[in-house]
Amino acid sequence: MDGFTLGRRIHKGAQGHIYAVERAGAGFPMLMKVPRLGAGESAESLLGYRTEEAILPLLSGPHVPRFVASGDLARTPYVVLERVEGENLESVVARAPRPADEVARLGAAIADALHAIHRQEVVHGDLKPDNVIVKPDGTAVLLDFGFAHHPRVPDLLAEQDRLAGSPPYISPEQVLRVRGDPRSDLFALGVILYELATRELPFDAPATLAGLRERLWLDPVPPRRRIPAFLPALQEVILRCLEPSASERYQSAAHVAFDLRNLSQVVLTERAERTRRASHVAHLSRMWKLRRLRRLSPGRPAAADGAPVILVAVDTMHPDDERQPAIRRAAQRVLSAPGESRLIFVSVVEPSLVLLDEADESPLEHLIRLRRWAEPLGLPPQRMTMHVIEGGDPANALLLFARRNNVDLIVLGAPGASQPSNAWWRSAASKVTAGAPCSVLVVRVPLSEERAPQPERPPGG
Repeated sequence: MDGFTLGRRIHKGAQGHIYAVERAGAGFPMLMKVPRLGAGESAESLLGYRTEEAILPLLSGPHVPRFVASGDLARTPYVVLERVEGENLESVVARAPRPADEVARLGAAIADALHAIHRQEVVHGDLKPDNVIVKPDGTAVLLDFGFAHHPRVPDLLAEQDRLAGSPPYISPEQVLRVRGDPRSDLFALGVILYELATRELPFDAPATLAGLRERLWLDPVPPRRRIPAFLPALQEVILRCLEPSASERYQSAAHVAFDLRNLSQVVLTERAERTRRASHVAHLSRMWKLRRLRRLSPGRPAAADGAPVILVAVDTMHPDDERQPAIRRAAQRVLSAPGESRLIFVSVVEPSLVLLDEADESPLEHLIRLRRWAEPLGLPPQRMTMHVIEGGDPANALLLFARRNNVDLIVLGAPGASQPSNAWWRSAASKVTAGAPCSVLVVRVPLSEERAPQPERPPGG
């Protein structure tokens, strides 16, 4: 059919069939999704097909399957895409509860994938374990974009006023037919993390709209109630993802990924210590307030670039050099832009400095210097973290850190002509600018008039 040879049927579901297919010269395994059509079939199958057909060609990168082709709707509708090899997350959930480090690792990988599609203006809308493949290298790939949303693609589900999503993972705003907010995917991620860590669902699996509406005011049972030894930092991350109001959740999937990779630096609030749900009185109060509202406002949708991750490279080995105030001023200018940015202050120290020899400065000393450096910025603790990295090549260390943590902007200084002793930072600035996966702001302090070299006087002058 259309140059494809159909193989065995891999899956038969309520929305359609999936077949293994081949085509000469393709070079990678493929599958074909065919929607269920005909008398008595749900219209959601066709709506999902048309949505996926429109959105998949707009996506690229390692976190989505490659789009190959689609069929003529009037003849034989289908979508052909790459068949991703790896373990379906559903099989990992079946082995839950999983250790905290594994939950954090898997959650960070899924958050990376969400961040990648959010930056391409797509909200998945149906994130659940069955729609996640974990490749052998640990990368997460998202599947099934039939409920997805893109601002430049007609939202057929919204036009039909249909509830989109899977009941256990659907966000409160989706219950009220609010689509297109990336923070809805973060709520679903919170459900997945909760399920991986406890083997339970935070809101069970409601089968009615009334049951779904309960998550508008009902707290989930805190993980520590189920597992007393549950890691407080992981509970903080999970419960923040599960906040009923989108404005109180994380505002970027990149922030979730960073916290899951750095649980020791997560700022703990009362969420981390909860062992009980809110009182019945509190739940009744929330329910009464919501009944008086026609719909829950999720707050302004968070744009993928409205909560950037900013890496500020600070040279703690030369804390008094003249670049430091200029870099701090540059960071303050960046912070003045609207949005909820996350600042990561990073110092790359030479390997000999982390050996704790009697003559060496300890990593703790460099961490203290980082904190002192950042104090004048007046940032709340939850918006910044400090890292001291050992590296013989500062540029490579900064680039690797930036790639692993979805950094949107790197701020670093380059020494002026009066700083020959810091020449390694000059080469670092050049290498970072050339190899960065994001924008780079290089701060340089020009040589002052007083310190500028004087021109040579002519003989007799």
